[in-house]
Amino acid sequence: MDYLALNKAAWDKRTELHVDSEFYDAPSFIAGNSSLKSIELDLMGEVAGKKLLHLQCHFGLDSLSWARLGAEVTAVDLSSEAINQAKELAQKTNLTAEFICDDVYHYGEETQPIHDWVFVSYGALCWLPDIDQWAQVVANSLKAGGKLCLAEFHPVHDLISGYGYFHREDADLDEEGTYTENDDGEVSPMLTWGHPVSDVVNALIKAGLVIEQLNEYDYSPYNCFEGLKERQSGEFIYEHEHYESPLVYSIVASKR
Repeated sequence: MDYLALNKAAWDKRTELHVDSEFYDAPSFIAGNSSLKSIELDLMGEVAGKKLLHLQCHFGLDSLSWARLGAEVTAVDLSSEAINQAKELAQKTNLTAEFICDDVYHYGEETQPIHDWVFVSYGALCWLPDIDQWAQVVANSLKAGGKLCLAEFHPVHDLISGYGYFHREDADLDEEGTYTENDDGEVSPMLTWGHPVSDVVNALIKAGLVIEQLNEYDYSPYNCFEGLKERQSGEFIYEHEHYESPLVYSIVASKR
């Protein structure tokens, strides 16, 4: 199956719902709020004047939040509907970012090593079949001394949810709707792949990057899985056998 065409169609449909959802709360962002979470903000610190590449940016809330903090942002996503919505959002907020409709691997053939940061977050890696190629795109996009900030959902939760933990060449094919509260019940076929934390770390090392931090978190900043409980504002936990499960991990890696 053509995974790019299949997943693009699914994300085009999802975007139409997401822009009007309370989950993403675009009106709050337009009014001046940020969509960024404390995990990535703490890891990246000051970004004013930095060149930032956001891979798999969806409809641009995080990308434009970085721009609002002074970063020079380039953002890439597979979904043409998401990119169109991101451009409209930039106009509404008078924020500047370059939005490009492309898949990660194809974009990587043209990318230049000019970025201070590459940012990837929350539910991005499962849509990619080859984690080594992804890591090489990251490395090729960074200038010397540049860094990756990855904040991603922990694959242990995939295991709890009935998926495999370790990577397989064959994708998981699902018929799903979306995770926002305004899901209309329509489902789309989607193809995803699992990537254990060790594969992600080793792919980055193989691409020549230096791992500076690897952190795990017992909460998700998004209420996007079944069975989550809000421990405190903005921290949603999942208890497995009476213990809190890891829900997010982060990596900061730098280019020599």
